[in-house]
Amino acid sequence: MPQPKFKSRTYRRISTKLPGGNSKIHYEKRKPELPKCANCKKELKGIPKLRDYKMRRLGISKKRPERAFGGYLCSECSRQTIKKEARA
Repeated sequence: MPQPKFKSRTYRRISTKLPGGNSKIHYEKRKPELPKCANCKKELKGIPKLRDYKMRRLGISKKRPERAFGGYLCSECSRQTIKKEARA
């Protein structure tokens, strides 16, 4: 019988094969939503869809794009912002 907190669909169910040949259901929190662009609200590319404790294990270059405004603006909006700043 699972714990009451695992009965909700907040946790996803993963059936796992055990070494003895039995299968068991493991419960895991669902993945978070992808981050959105601050201007146009499109989903950002190049950012992994991981939970915080898995994100901490990644290197800095794998967490977000290295370009200017990476992880905050999408490529199109960052391009427009850079052009606007250069012209001003």
